[in-house]
Amino acid sequence: MAEPVPEYESTSAEPDQWAHRASLLAELAGSSLPAPSVDAAFEVFSAAAPKGWRVELVEGEIHVAPPAHGEHEEMVSELSGQARDHRRDLARYTGIGLRVPGASGSGRVIPDLVLAPRGSFADRQEWHDPSPVLLAAEVTSPSTAANDRVRKIRGYARAGIPIYLVVDREAAHIVVCTRPSGDDYRQKTTYKVGDPVPLPEPVGFTLDSGQL
Repeated sequence: MAEPVPEYESTSAEPDQWAHRASLLAELAGSSLPAPSVDAAFEVFSAAAPKGWRVELVEGEIHVAPPAHGEHEEMVSELSGQARDHRRDLARYTGIGLRVPGASGSGRVIPDLVLAPRGSFADRQEWHDPSPVLLAAEVTSPSTAANDRVRKIRGYARAGIPIYLVVDREAAHIVVCTRPSGDDYRQKTTYKVGDPVPLPEPVGFTLDSGQL
């Protein structure tokens, strides 16, 4: 079942145009179209979405989310800053597009934060091979929580990403998923926000979640 298309409040002369795009997206998102048709629809709406909106293909369904608000971005910034302080040898990417194995065909996701060796994405591609990724992190928002908690786990696990970190704002806890196997992670450890959060190798530092 597709998530409802979020409301969009325009500040320019584009409301009718966006309403038309949103109507089309509502019809296509989550439909049982063949994979090539879903891929084509994804490309259309990815190109047509207003600046700052995030369009992803998750488990065969198209999902669109509005720009994140300040609290979300502060948390992503804090995660990135702590990673910088502990692992200066790694690059921190926000807004990088990844191709991950989907339920059928290829998914396309944009994690809130990615840690990978420097130079891992030094090309002109929009969507990248996830094999260099050491950690993918998502900070939940009302429009993305269902994907972050459940659906994205499958794609990240299939891609073999060693650590998937979920900062669940609504539940006030953090989940560290490790040991990917098939379409799931064999180990999932939950911490309360405020507790130290150990991140195992290949990242290997303890997150101070009290700063989030």
